[in-house]
Amino acid sequence: MTSHIIAGRRRLPIWLIPLLWTLALGAWGLSRQHSLWRDEAATWQVAQRPASEIWHMLAQVDAVHGLYYLLMHGLFETFGPGTTTLRLPSVLAMAVAAACVTVIGRRLAGTWAGLAAGLSLGLLPAVQFYLQEGRPYALVTAGAAISTLLLVTVLGGRGGTARWTAYAGTVLFCALLNWLALMIPAAHAATLIWTRARREVWIRWTAASAAAAGGALPLILFTRTQAKQVSWIPPLTWHMMIGPAVLLAIGGLGALLDRPRAGRLSAAAVGLPLLALPQLILIGISLVQPLFLDRYVLFSLLGLALLIGTALSAAVRAAAPRFPRASPWILPVAVAVAMAVLLPQALAKRSPASRVDDVLAVATHVQRLKEPGDAVLFVPAARRDTKLVSPRTFSGLQDIALAESPEKSGTLKGVESGPARIRTSMLAQRRILLVTDAATVAKPVSAQADRTKTSVLEKHFTAVADEQVRGRRVTVYLRIKSP
Repeated sequence: MTSHIIAGRRRLPIWLIPLLWTLALGAWGLSRQHSLWRDEAATWQVAQRPASEIWHMLAQVDAVHGLYYLLMHGLFETFGPGTTTLRLPSVLAMAVAAACVTVIGRRLAGTWAGLAAGLSLGLLPAVQFYLQEGRPYALVTAGAAISTLLLVTVLGGRGGTARWTAYAGTVLFCALLNWLALMIPAAHAATLIWTRARREVWIRWTAASAAAAGGALPLILFTRTQAKQVSWIPPLTWHMMIGPAVLLAIGGLGALLDRPRAGRLSAAAVGLPLLALPQLILIGISLVQPLFLDRYVLFSLLGLALLIGTALSAAVRAAAPRFPRASPWILPVAVAVAMAVLLPQALAKRSPASRVDDVLAVATHVQRLKEPGDAVLFVPAARRDTKLVSPRTFSGLQDIALAESPEKSGTLKGVESGPARIRTSMLAQRRILLVTDAATVAKPVSAQADRTKTSVLEKHFTAVADEQVRGRRVTVYLRIKSP
């Protein structure tokens, strides 16, 4: 009767509620006060390059994100660059993921479980963060949700060549966005073991997974040549294990409430492997090569949402015999309480302070502080992203360290001159604007060219203006007159 009240009375599919809920959460504060942080700035500036220049860049750097950059290039060409165009794909993708989780939960554990799982996904703090992020992680999550729904459909007895082909294509798409997504079929393999899948299912799953892995293999091998890009990721520590441990504990409780049984297709059989295996595999990889970042396994939270939904459904079922009128209110009250508890985090994640910096904010200070004939320097060179996303702001400023532009060199930050040439160029200037990190987030200067920049500024220039905003800093230096 309850399921008819929810899904039948208004003749709306149950998955539409979490989809609209997630869309609303994504639309809320989407521009983050018109801020843009360094990771999104990479998407922004690369997506605006011609396709030929993007291909040229991918041969040198960031090949792992190549498909995403090309997709965003198409969107920027169609709708124009802007924070909405940049982030809306992630919102739409996560809404699709919420809809898929709802359908999965309803099939495996009932209407309440599906609805609770779909609504829970959008409330998870990590999901709220990447829900509004101009990077590919939400798209991978959507692909993981679609492939999991296809697997559940097949295991439910509605298998066929078309569904297995769609499964292989979806997993391949995810792997081309981030090849660590190949942990998705690994989690599905655990589900097949748990449910004692038939031999025919195993054969088809193996063929589909092998096709996806084979399609992604050239990208995997090539990106290994660019492994220095992730050299900044710190080694795994016990402190970093707290988050995964908490998630696994919550998920494990939800699995127990589902009363898991070997040989039965259940929410636990699907959700627990999807939550646990990607986390554990990434931890194992990180013991050899530091690579542990939660965003790489964001899709594992689909399993957590499914298990949370199962737990809430169990609470509704347990309360129904004694409190038939009150039991339907358990889910709405739980969602309201969760929203109230998480509201400070939700607000924080929609503010510019939620990211390490704001590339756009410092550009306004450059516009105000610059004078005709001024030069500009960036320390480190990667902070040139401020100029790349706000080129008009830097018009008239001489980028005296730059030897070859990012577009021509096929890089994200360009190629700078050697220390000696930089020193000579600096000493020929009267005023220099330095764009760098704010003191609170700045790291020690390591590159020889950057050490030369700071050394010459300290010895031959004096700071006459200094502005710090949202993780970035612009300082105006005036040449000291020789005695």
